[in-house]
Amino acid sequence: MFSHFLQCLFLLSAPGGSEWILIILAVLILFGGKKIPEFMRGLGRGMREFNDAKNNVKKEFEEGMNESKETPTPTVTTTTPTATTNTTTTTPQ
Repeated sequence: MFSHFLQCLFLLSAPGGSEWILIILAVLILFGGKKIPEFMRGLGRGMREFNDAKNNVKKEFEEGMNESKETPTPTVTTTTPTATTNTTTTTPQ
C-alpha cells in the first residue's frame, strides 16, 4: 500500500523488459562496442579493490576484538609497608 503511494507520488517504478532493451541500446549507441569492455573491466577492478579494502577493515576489526579478549585486564595489588628496624651490634674491645 505504502509502496504504491510512493510510486504514484514520485511516478517511479522498476524498468520492465522493454525498458531494459532500450537502455542497453542507448548505452551501445553512446559508448560503442569497444568502450563497453574497457568500462566493465574498470568497474570490475573497482569492485575488487572495494571488496579487498572491506575485507581488510573487517579482518583488522576482528583481530582487534580478539586481541582485547585475549589480553587480561590488569589487576591492581596493594601492599602495606612493614616497619623495619635497624639493629646494630657492637663488639667489645
